[in-house]
Amino acid sequence: MPFGILNNIPALQAEGALESTQMSLNTTLQQLSTGQRINSGADDPAGLAIANGLSANIAALNQSVQNANDGVGNLQVADGALSQVTSLLNTAVTIATEASTGTVSSSQRDSLDAEYQQILQEINRIGTTTEYNGTSVFSAATTSIYLTDANANSTITSTVGALSDTTLALNGTSLAGVDGTGAQAALTLIDAAVQTVANDRGTIGASVNRLQDASAVMTTEVQNLTAAENNIMAADIPSAISSLSNLSVLSQTGMAALAQANSQQQSILKLLQ
Repeated sequence: MPFGILNNIPALQAEGALESTQMSLNTTLQQLSTGQRINSGADDPAGLAIANGLSANIAALNQSVQNANDGVGNLQVADGALSQVTSLLNTAVTIATEASTGTVSSSQRDSLDAEYQQILQEINRIGTTTEYNGTSVFSAATTSIYLTDANANSTITSTVGALSDTTLALNGTSLAGVDGTGAQAALTLIDAAVQTVANDRGTIGASVNRLQDASAVMTTEVQNLTAAENNIMAADIPSAISSLSNLSVLSQTGMAALAQANSQQQSILKLLQ
């Protein structure tokens, strides 16, 4: 190999090796500082694409869990209101039973009927004013809960239905009268209304259970997908620390080698002395 001054090949080789070492060292330092193995598309293009897809799945599932929980909240509000309606109807049963007996006077039946009418008005008020997130709970409209993982979509529907003395077939009923026959007829309808509300609460409960089951499944999916994303994106800290130590030594030796290669050119001057 000629010994000249035109090109310092050893220095170029040392510089190239040092540059490669420095790039690897910078990548390792970035991994340690961010905790991520992939910090740009250049680090692992395929891995980044997969991780981004998983991230979209996780985001969609998290919102779907929230959608399901909102649906549960809406149904629980309805169930709580119907629980109060049940209490009101039980009171109505007591009043109607009392008004049905022959030992109660006409004026007393009128008083009992006045209380009964207040119960019907309260049922109407509950059906009209009960809301969840600004929307009436008791509506004939179907509520659709949208669920997705950013790939497959599905919906869970529920219908609470309207609530009033009319929907409970109690509109126009009265406990007033002389012989208690009106109260007895009303009592039969009130008993049927109690069963109607119980059936409605059962339907609501089934919908709540379904939404909670769906939420549990999606929560498990989020956990598994997060673990998969972490396996792709997360830096192996012990391995990175080991690489950092090795690359630090290589960086120092590379600088020393470059300095030595540059100093060799100075020996040519001695030939000219």
